Amino acid sequence: MSEEITPTVQPPAPQPAQLPPEPQTFSREYVSELRGENKTWRLKAQAAEDAAAKAKADADAATAAAKAAEEKAQADAAAARSAAEKAANERIIRAELKAEAIKAGMVDLDGLKLADLSTVTIGEDGNVTGATELLAKLKEGKPYLFGAPPAHSSQPNPPPPAPDKVPPSDVRKMTKEEYEAAKRKAVRGF
Repeated sequence: MSEEITPTVQPPAPQPAQLPPEPQTFSREYVSELRGENKTWRLKAQAAEDAAAKAKADADAATAAAKAAEEKAQADAAAARSAAEKAANERIIRAELKAEAIKAGMVDLDGLKLADLSTVTIGEDGNVTGATELLAKLKEGKPYLFGAPPAHSSQPNPPPPAPDKVPPSDVRKMTKEEYEAAKRKAVRGF
């Protein structure tokens, strides 16, 4: 039979005890020099941190100022747009009122200054509402501002009278003085 061989394991050898390293001693000048160098680097790091904090604060302030300026510009633009729309609407209302006043037979359009325009508005569709009602109230309250309505809406004022026509004269039958007078009148227009 065969014999089995078992290997033997040996325990690890004990390690010698580690001794603490011997303290090293440095000279006082060398230690002062190291501490001075450390202080220099610490101050530089502190200065860099302060500069970074100041730059961040400046950037935040600039961002806030830019945002405030943008909001102010938007508010100013909205106010300007609103004022322009209001002025345009007032012009449209005045033009519509003038047209309605002419149709209603108003003698002098300065009478529209007496009207309360708060009831006249422009609708969403862009049409003026309340103009005819306003003029009806104005005509009822101040009838002296209105005359007879015009005959034609396209011709609010009657045409001027035709100038007097002078029949042509026969120059052969005029005297010399009559001829000179007619000539002056024709040249000068009187």
